Amino acid sequence: MSIAGKVALVTGSGTGIGKGIAVELARRGCKVAINYNMSDAGARDTQQKIEELGGDSIIIQANVSVKTDVERMVKQVVDHFGTIDILVNNAALQLNFDFFDYDGATFDRMMSTNLKGYWQCTQAVVPYMKEKQNGRIIYISSVHSKRPTDFDTLYAMTKGGIRMMSRESAIELAKYGITVNIIEPGAVDVGKQSARESKPIATPEEAAKMKQEANKIFKKFPMGRVGKPSDVASLVCYIASDETQFMTGSSIRLDGGSMLL
Repeated sequence: MSIAGKVALVTGSGTGIGKGIAVELARRGCKVAINYNMSDAGARDTQQKIEELGGDSIIIQANVSVKTDVERMVKQVVDHFGTIDILVNNAALQLNFDFFDYDGATFDRMMSTNLKGYWQCTQAVVPYMKEKQNGRIIYISSVHSKRPTDFDTLYAMTKGGIRMMSRESAIELAKYGITVNIIEPGAVDVGKQSARESKPIATPEEAAKMKQEANKIFKKFPMGRVGKPSDVASLVCYIASDETQFMTGSSIRLDGGSMLL
């Protein structure tokens, strides 16, 4: 399984899952375009990690909800690397608002980033992939596209929309040798530190509470932990390879078995 020499654009790769994906693609020999909207320091950190691996990358600022930004971003990738083989649609917004906390502005912001952004990025890269009759488009979604939760209805709505957008586009783009697939992660630890974790010494009461929380996690996640960006990144690399040329329109749940409970 080799993706060495391929060119990948990873949206939202200044932080979290996107950072992990960008670094792992570079580790396996891809040339990587690192996209960010506001996390410029994070994007530079991603690039530094890639440089430490001896990889090749560029940083491009763009808001995926703005069509002119997306078109400029994709053109920069092609102008710099000469082509584009892989698009990882990852940039997304999760506000964790309750149903009635949303207003028209926040509704539009969520939809424009999580749905319109994926659609616009896909539209922008397809002409270049069509020329080669080959391409890999990977949507990072969520288990919330399948399973209702007690938080952020709009976030779940966008993830459900991504699922159908990928299936429909997989049908339309198959004749060009372009595959479209989804990864649906469960909970992923992106390195945010809680106030509790920042304390240097835990009291006996705090230690007991931490043990209780760990037991809860084990019961909720059969493998005893939440996911890591590297878990998602490894699957991205597999889907991006030639090993999956007959796989399109698929949704792969990556949650450590949590949805089985």
